[in-house]
Amino acid sequence: MRRRDFLKSGAMLAGGLNLAVGKAEGMVRAHNWNDYNFGSGPEVHDRLNQGPFPQYEPDAAIPSDEVVMATTPSDDPVPHYGKGLVTYITADMGTEEIKSGNIPQAIEDLVKFSLGDVLYIRPTWREVQPKPGPLQLPDYVKQVFELSRKYNKRVGLRVQMSAPDHTHSAALPDFVLERVPKVDLVLNNASGEDRKAGQRFIDNPHSKYQPRFDDPFFQSAFADLVGSMAAEFNGSPHVEFIDTFMYGFWGEGHTWPFSNNPFPDYQTAERTWTKMLEVQLEHFTKTPLLTNTQPDFSRVGNSELLDRTVRSNNWIRSDTIFIENEQIEALSNRPPWIGALLEQGLPGKPPDTQPSDDGVSPAENMIAHVMDIGANYWSLWNFHNISAQNLQRYYAAYPEWFNRIHRRIGFRVRPSFIWSYETGSYTGLIVGFANDGIAGVPGVLRVTVESEDGRQLVSGCLDAGYPLPGKIRQAQFVLPAGVKWQGTKLRAEIEVKGMRYPVPWACRQKLNEDGSLTLRGNLRHGV
Repeated sequence: MRRRDFLKSGAMLAGGLNLAVGKAEGMVRAHNWNDYNFGSGPEVHDRLNQGPFPQYEPDAAIPSDEVVMATTPSDDPVPHYGKGLVTYITADMGTEEIKSGNIPQAIEDLVKFSLGDVLYIRPTWREVQPKPGPLQLPDYVKQVFELSRKYNKRVGLRVQMSAPDHTHSAALPDFVLERVPKVDLVLNNASGEDRKAGQRFIDNPHSKYQPRFDDPFFQSAFADLVGSMAAEFNGSPHVEFIDTFMYGFWGEGHTWPFSNNPFPDYQTAERTWTKMLEVQLEHFTKTPLLTNTQPDFSRVGNSELLDRTVRSNNWIRSDTIFIENEQIEALSNRPPWIGALLEQGLPGKPPDTQPSDDGVSPAENMIAHVMDIGANYWSLWNFHNISAQNLQRYYAAYPEWFNRIHRRIGFRVRPSFIWSYETGSYTGLIVGFANDGIAGVPGVLRVTVESEDGRQLVSGCLDAGYPLPGKIRQAQFVLPAGVKWQGTKLRAEIEVKGMRYPVPWACRQKLNEDGSLTLRGNLRHGV
């Protein structure tokens, strides 16, 4: 996909961008993300004692303990908030990307696709707010939300301010275009395939320019759009996440392969986009925002936006897996409480039946690498040829790998070890939580011990991001005086930006209808 290759031209990076950069720029330089100080993560309320818990003097923290119950991993997908496979309903081209004579039926077929946990749409600003004032959502967007409720799936979305694959109309509404200056994009240093790729945007009258985003009218209209979006979607139980609105094509932070941008200098560009991010952070107080990990090819402040996104405990995304090492570093070594979405389109044609390199198909290769970076989400998207039939063909061709990622994507937590001890009239539990997924918890895991009739006995949270994949995180629960542990229920939720969402335990042992686990002795000691 040529649109993903925008950093291949070293000459353009070295000197092709005619932008003034001085000492005042605030660009966050490339750095290793592992152990980088992004802060301590989201605030943890009711923090549980997480050990250690020695029982022998002189360091005894508890009088004794005994493993009374254990769980084992489930082999089934466990869908819930904060993870999943994302069925793309629309992306770069709007509904034109859905290849069907019956768009409403094709949309419902996509929503029903069995592997999809989350639905994704990418409308343009013109589509959602053609006139100043309240949102006027198009019919297909309304349909997606209606079907999300019907099929119990949440929606992720981004509003595009630049949609270079839309040939029938501009992404911006007329009331903005008529008031805001525009700057034509220039192909000064592009050649060969890069020039060919850029030429298709120049030939599209709606894509050959970028607006002066720093224009006061644009900033005012943008703030109104974000406010209207937040009034509709912030904290909605039907919304999983919102992509941040970034510079340029598709809102991904670039206008590759063009050598200019619409700003007079880097400082203006960064200041403008920092302000636009802050507007989004101010309004979306309950729903996670996802910012692209795009390196700053177009010199507009991407690194500052990405840094602020992570520091505010929002999430990140990327638009392909076979990409610059800088993006892989960010995705793979992000703080464990930061969710990550990996958008990687499948070919928009039937699976290739010819033998592939080393017996591994391109689809299987990309799935394996999405898992390597520990993603919370992965796109189910046939590039520029969206249909449930295409998705089903790929699933039928490579069921092992699709089922594998569906089972392991994101975090899969369970109470692996459960110890019990007694001190006076009190019973205590030490629970060792496991994570059989590939990512940390993108927020804070809250665990509650309840009585059989659902009365809360004790509740608290693990540290942000825990438990980590492949590791045990222990926590202590002291039950009220006289209450025994047998028959109590253990229930989990994830807390993200002040919202709580239920998390079923990902264990083989039988769960209650609400995803909680009733505690019972299930070990034979001495065997």
